[in-house]
Amino acid sequence: MVKVIELGATNSIINNFIAELRNVDIHNDRMRFRRNLERIGELMAFEISKTLDYKDVSITTPLGVKETRILANQIVLGTIFRAGIPFHQGFLNIFDNADNAFIGAYRKYQKGDDFDIMVEYCATSDIENNVLILTDPMLASGSSLIHCINRLLENGGIHPKSLHLSAIIASKEGVDYVRNNINTDATLWVGDIDDELTAKSYIVPGLGDAGDLAYGPKGE
Repeated sequence: MVKVIELGATNSIINNFIAELRNVDIHNDRMRFRRNLERIGELMAFEISKTLDYKDVSITTPLGVKETRILANQIVLGTIFRAGIPFHQGFLNIFDNADNAFIGAYRKYQKGDDFDIMVEYCATSDIENNVLILTDPMLASGSSLIHCINRLLENGGIHPKSLHLSAIIASKEGVDYVRNNINTDATLWVGDIDDELTAKSYIVPGLGDAGDLAYGPKGE
């Protein structure tokens, strides 16, 4: 079962940063665009942190001992190259002791608008019984996210303590695809959900190509 949490549906400063990512008068400032991806990652990490398991510990200070609570499980932060890098960094700013996973995935186009998802690179820390948070700014068709989850979890052979999927903008179709094709329980955290997905799997109104806006257009 996939639980979907749309953070942009409530009043939060996260909406300001999403608005700047979308705004054609602002989002061509690459440094600002990357920083907004990072800031949204920080805010989303904080929201996720409130749902995780904690344990009681005693902390010795210079003047005594204080009982407090800290995270009970190791976190593994995963991201999909390339637009995912600044978004991932935002999460890493908060979960600063996290292990990490990196995946290279891309669309290989066939005839017309048809394409296959190619996953050619995967480097990951140990996920078994740890909290896995997989980040990708744009959830369009949902196909690449499912391919990457299957690769990370070795098609069901690895069992994380919990699985959190994070996207800034998602299409309704992509959300439905993830719900219908994931083979494990997960929580999907999104900033905004847009209604339209084009035949080329572009989110409308979306924001454009997040990778190009963050790092410059790709060569042919």
